[in-house]
Amino acid sequence: MVDEALSAGAVARRLGVAVTTLRTWHQRYGLGPSEHIPGHHRRYTPSDLVRLEIMRRLTAEGVSPAEAARWARQAPDPTSNGTATRIHPTGRDGGGTIPVGRAGPAARGLARAAMRLDAAAISETIAHALAADGVVATWDGLLRPVLAGIGERHAATSGLIEVEHLMSRCVSEALAAASWAKVPTGPARILLSCADEEQHTLPLEALAAALAEAGVGYRMLGARVPVAALVEAVNRTGPAAVVLWSQTRATADPAQLSALLAAPRRPLLVLAAGPGWRADTLPAGVVRPVDLAEAVSLSAAVRDALHQSRRD
Repeated sequence: MVDEALSAGAVARRLGVAVTTLRTWHQRYGLGPSEHIPGHHRRYTPSDLVRLEIMRRLTAEGVSPAEAARWARQAPDPTSNGTATRIHPTGRDGGGTIPVGRAGPAARGLARAAMRLDAAAISETIAHALAADGVVATWDGLLRPVLAGIGERHAATSGLIEVEHLMSRCVSEALAAASWAKVPTGPARILLSCADEEQHTLPLEALAAALAEAGVGYRMLGARVPVAALVEAVNRTGPAAVVLWSQTRATADPAQLSALLAAPRRPLLVLAAGPGWRADTLPAGVVRPVDLAEAVSLSAAVRDALHQSRRD
């Protein structure tokens, strides 16, 4: 538990709820911020946060908001003895949690919102992170840990399919909005594609948004692109670089990369992105970026090199 007072936005991200939900709990049930400094917005204290956490947990388990608020208001002040008592009249754990490793409070709040299927809170958290931190930091520090945690839970329980679908849709919409907000004015020099039969597109959508943020023009072909269609797209558009994404070994056929290298309008750079590719199977001349930031950097560098060569 933090000791400093927090803004409504910070509390919303920590709890994984929408700011509008906090306002409702304040107006209807009196669970609002208690610290007030004249001339400033009220802020939430650690005591407020304990009560709101109880409210969030109980309402997620089906307790009526009025009853949950009654329990929350009975919570002891955690600053009185340094500890907070967990009030839990139902004795249930809310259906489990999504592991996010060492990711911060925002990722834990996003994971809680995903478990509740709270699309508004999910979208609000992602949009705030994109605006505040940018695409690469949001992907690495917020989205990837939560998506990986959902995958871990699904592998262990065969559940959370509905959570994964909703989370994926919200992430895709947020990344698309970020991409359209900063459409590059120059020509599309980077071609983005999934490998043949590869259906995982979110990492490629993150790369598209990061390229747009960096002012690098791109074309996105999307999921399950047959190698013949990919080569045809390369020959028709002449991109400076091609990024081919593979999530799993089943879709990481190096022959697809060899076909790109043999294309009549061979790109200056071919990037084999994603965990599906094995470094020891890549054809000579193919680069495997270690993360999203490196993929953006390499794409921007080859774009700039092409511009420079044309000026010379």
